[in-house]
Amino acid sequence: MGNQEKPERVPINGILDLHTFRPDELGSLIPEYIDACRGKEIYQLRIIHGKGTGSLRRSVHALLDRNKQVKSYRLAGDRSSWGATLVELKK
Repeated sequence: MGNQEKPERVPINGILDLHTFRPDELGSLIPEYIDACRGKEIYQLRIIHGKGTGSLRRSVHALLDRNKQVKSYRLAGDRSSWGATLVELKK
């Protein structure tokens, strides 16, 4: 028996902070979070990926590009600037 960690519970409130996740978890995390938000009728999301080198942001945007539930997304224009992406989901 392996000693696998259970995935962390993420509050479904429209704000997803990726700082506590590994990059290899994003492929399932982001689509599952989008589905969970839509299930709670949350259609505007904020995904916090940080600034860093931009590789995490590019990964997030690639996943959003492929998700049929995403209406649009853009970098946040607030104090986090390009450290967060605002997502609008289809209703």
